Amino acid sequence: MANHLSALKRVRQTETRTEVNRASRSRVRTSLRAMRDALTKGDVPAAQTQYRSTVAALDKSVQKGVLHKNAASRYKSRLNVRLKTLATATKN
Repeated sequence: MANHLSALKRVRQTETRTEVNRASRSRVRTSLRAMRDALTKGDVPAAQTQYRSTVAALDKSVQKGVLHKNAASRYKSRLNVRLKTLATATKN
């Protein structure tokens, strides 16, 4: 256990930041799961709506430092490809 006041403060700060990061990561994972579910169901309007909220959650997590910007970009790109494939498949 920490003995100095500054070390005790760092322990408190770490616990708080861990909770914030965990909540942000959970929000992103939930949004990704909902997006993938909408894609597998084949519901294009729901998937498009969910895509916008998922992109917002990913961008927010990058701002907060939870995800790396390239990781978020990769998620967005792959989801967009799946969404476009679904949209063109149902259009034809």
